[in-house]
Amino acid sequence: MPPLLKVNNLRIDFLRDNNWQETVHGIDFEVYKGKTLGIVGESGSGKSVSNLAILQLLDKRKSSIKVDSILLNGNDISDLNDDEMTEIRGKKIAMIFQEPMTSLNPVYKCGFQVMEAIRRQHPTINSQQRESNIKGIISKKENQKSKEKVLELFRKVLLPNPEVIFNKYPHELSGGQKQRVMIAMALVSNPELLIADEPTTALDVTVQKEILKLLKELQHENGMGMIFITHDLGVISEIADDVIVMNKGEIVERGPVYDILNNPQHPYTKGLIACRPPLDYRLKRLPIVKEFLDEVWNDKEQIMKELFVSEEERISHHKELYSQEPILKVQHLKTWYPLRKGVFGRTYDYIKSVDDVSFEVYPGETLGLVGESGCGKTTLGRSILRLVEPTSGNVEFQGRNITELNNKELREYRKQAQIIFQDPYSSLNPRICIGDAIAEPMMVHDIERDSKKRRERVCSLLEEVGLEASHYQRYPHEFSGGQRQRICIARALAVNPKLIICDESVSALDVSVQAQVLNLLNRLKKDFNFTYIFISHDLSVVRFMSDRVVVMFNGKIQELNEADELFNNPQNDYTKKLIAALPGKK
Repeated sequence: MPPLLKVNNLRIDFLRDNNWQETVHGIDFEVYKGKTLGIVGESGSGKSVSNLAILQLLDKRKSSIKVDSILLNGNDISDLNDDEMTEIRGKKIAMIFQEPMTSLNPVYKCGFQVMEAIRRQHPTINSQQRESNIKGIISKKENQKSKEKVLELFRKVLLPNPEVIFNKYPHELSGGQKQRVMIAMALVSNPELLIADEPTTALDVTVQKEILKLLKELQHENGMGMIFITHDLGVISEIADDVIVMNKGEIVERGPVYDILNNPQHPYTKGLIACRPPLDYRLKRLPIVKEFLDEVWNDKEQIMKELFVSEEERISHHKELYSQEPILKVQHLKTWYPLRKGVFGRTYDYIKSVDDVSFEVYPGETLGLVGESGCGKTTLGRSILRLVEPTSGNVEFQGRNITELNNKELREYRKQAQIIFQDPYSSLNPRICIGDAIAEPMMVHDIERDSKKRRERVCSLLEEVGLEASHYQRYPHEFSGGQRQRICIARALAVNPKLIICDESVSALDVSVQAQVLNLLNRLKKDFNFTYIFISHDLSVVRFMSDRVVVMFNGKIQELNEADELFNNPQNDYTKKLIAALPGKK
């Protein structure tokens, strides 16, 4: 069977500092009907821009595409103009983008946005009618027909209550629901090829599993070819038939998915596989990609020999850990949000984000907090810090009930307890250089009044988290996602805290960068005797980091146990569901 899509010698140049630099270096690949090609690599490897180039979606002022040919069903589409490409985009090749929130227009309802896609691609509508449709001047018959098509698509992608979702704005939907709306939009014209660009990044593992299952079912039903772009080889194992691995704009390895995952040949591929937290054994730290490229590691046996943690070592560590008095006690904590209606805003019900939660945390421990989006884990973390005021219950930190602290005492408490947020870019002020951002909490809490000593302390913290003192005057946009997260860690360390709450702090990072940040957090905990509450929806990451794990659902604790015991012998049905949803888990 001839390939559905065949790309020959694709090169992409970008304009940087008034110089053209080649970013993608002559790559070739093929996609077949009814098959999925996985493209794997870290951020910046060229996997996304290569596929944007196929659809001519790159900014022509800042990029230049050179390619021998891009054959779709044997026809070269590389030289088509914008009008001709409009007939290709959506109709023959559709794309699901990584971040549905930024891909959907926040001021229009979801149903309308999919209806607009239908009208734009309707073959019987001329340009004048199409312009009228965009302005909202459409017949009731055409409107009803489009709405029925949207509802049909919403049902196909298994959205709950399609009629309700139709009239909701993007911000009113969960991440998984927004992604399903994007999939529905991509399927409007039954495309021959679907490009899915990181469609499950930062989604709950259960939602991720549903999205992958949905894509496979739609592919089987429609006979689509698919390109699935990701940095996670665990996800690739669930969906791809063939894989190409990209690094720095080049394809370093390719082959059937089973061969790549079970017998990788290139050190970069070996590194990508090894830096994902393992599911069946425990390591002192995670290997990183650079160590494979530098030939520090060669195979799993060598890693196991030097980094493996035995059960006896872990039992001994826990015996010492839990012989201490708890640093934090949470007792019957509730954080409820009132639902109001009527002219006088009478409360008729509550959203019980945290509902009668109790647990203890010991000095030097990492307590994992896991669950799907909306389970209450982030609200619980913020309630502990009183960033959100609890409705009732007690939170004792070193014997003091923090729910009774006044503003002055609360400020002193927050010097002892810090938080690292999920999105490092939005939690950093883009107008303040990163050195001043790290120094700011020191000034607020009156630490190191001397500006020279304060600057020295900031430079020391930057080096502590793997950055350089010379980065002091740079701004957040000049750093990668992993580097920005390191900056946020340095800012949290600036006040010498005893408790740090990590709220989904690695969920949106490449697996390779994620491994570096996790190793950094563990090293800092050992060096400074921190106590962590580590919040995540990814149980494999939580298991690697944690001594014990709390599983939450609907504001309540479903299960609390030692991490390995919980993973190997879960007692609660919900915990079993989370573990079963892990990519690569058989």
